[in-house]
Order: sequence, then structure tokens, then C-alpha cells
Amino acid sequence: MTGSRPSFAEAPLPFAEFGPAPPAGDEAGGLPLGAGRLPSYIADHRSRLRSRFMEGGAAALPDYEMLELVLFRAIPRQDVKPLARRLIDLFGDFNRVLSAPPARLLAVDGVGQAVLCELKLVEAAAHRLARSRVLQRHVISSWDAVVDYCHTVMAHRDTEQFRVLYLDRKNVLIADEEQARGTVDHVPVYPREVVKRALELNASSLILVHNHPSGDPTPSDSDIAMTAQVEQAAQALGITLHDHLVIGKSRELSFRARGLL
Repeated sequence: MTGSRPSFAEAPLPFAEFGPAPPAGDEAGGLPLGAGRLPSYIADHRSRLRSRFMEGGAAALPDYEMLELVLFRAIPRQDVKPLARRLIDLFGDFNRVLSAPPARLLAVDGVGQAVLCELKLVEAAAHRLARSRVLQRHVISSWDAVVDYCHTVMAHRDTEQFRVLYLDRKNVLIADEEQARGTVDHVPVYPREVVKRALELNASSLILVHNHPSGDPTPSDSDIAMTAQVEQAAQALGITLHDHLVIGKSRELSFRARGLL
């Protein structure tokens, strides 16, 4: 770290500068905070990790090391590698750790409110960045970005979520709204509410999106029936249903491409 102010790794500042010292095992991650200087081997490891990331980007790091970088701020005076590996082993990969439900994360030994906040902040930033690439954009010409956004927001959820993308007359995305959440294999959808919201937004067309936590985007009979109901309600009011995307873990299915619309 450049400049006159040292980093925590080089010369940790006393908690007194920021107020009363927190008790051991507090929200700073659920792990007891050590006193004094960060051990040199941990400081060196963190420095090397940061350098590799800045030079090579995310591709230069495996998932658990990316997770370590996120955990550095939440747990400034501990070796976070064991926790990072524990989280990856439990949830599967970096994306699934970020998108895991808060209650499941807090149940992991070593995860406190500060760690939870850091993980959810990164998740929210990823969602916001992906959303900025599609909102107020022409959907047809930015279709790949739309699909990427849907994967970012929905692919790693462990329960079903139903979203509607509302478009104006020029097929520009004017709103992206979550309509419902459900269980691992079902989400309640009310076609009249979907169409009613389209009228409120003065939308001319829409795209339905929902995820399959199982990872297989093959639509169920109820998915097909619900889509037909939404299409019928939309057509009655002059609103076009462009597509229904089913998001799996690594791929998606388009009703339009499969001839289901």
C-alpha cells in the first residue's frame, strides 16, 4: 500500500482510534480477534493474493482465493483461508457462497454479521452491475446481456423465483421486477397480476423468467400451462409475450426457441 498511512497488514491501528474494542468472537466474522500485529506469513499471503488479482484478474485465482479477498476486510487479523475453503466445500463454488441464504451462511462456524455483510455486498454489486447493462437498453440487440443478467441473479438460488421483464414499444427494458418466490420446485404465478402491472407501467411487451434450482431448465407441465395463461391474458389487452426463459445452473431454455410460444 502506497502513501504515508500504513495498511493493516503492515502496522495495524489500535481499535481505540475507532472507538471501544469489540469483544473476542464478535461480529467481525465470528472468529476471535487477535491482538497486535498481523503475523508476517498472513500479511505476506494477503499481499501476494492482492498482487495476483490486480495483475491477472479473477482468472488468476481459484474460487477459494477470490473468497479470501472478500473476507480480508471482515476478518482483518485472522487467517481466512480455512473459512474460505470451508464455505466453498459446503456450498460448491464462489457464486453459490455469495447467493446462499443468510441463515445458512450464519450457521457456518466462523461466519458472523460482518462476513455476511461483505458477502451480500459483493452479491448485490454483481446484480446491480449486470442489471445496469440491460435496463433502458434495447432487449433484442442486447439479448446475451439479458441472459447473463438472469443467470447472475437467479441461477444459484436454492428456491424458485419468478421475474418479469417489462418492455416499451421499442423493446427497451423499462422494468425488471420480481413477482413471486416459492419452494425448491414451485413458485405461485398470477397471470392477471402480471398483466395488470404491465398496464401500470405502460409496457407493450414482456418476458417471463424463472429459475429451476435443480439445475435442469426443462419446463414442467405447470410451467407450460402458466405461460399459456399469461400469454392469453396479455393478448387480450394487446400486450406481447416475447419469451419465457427458464434458468438452470449453467444453461437456459427459451420457450420461443423451443416452439412453446
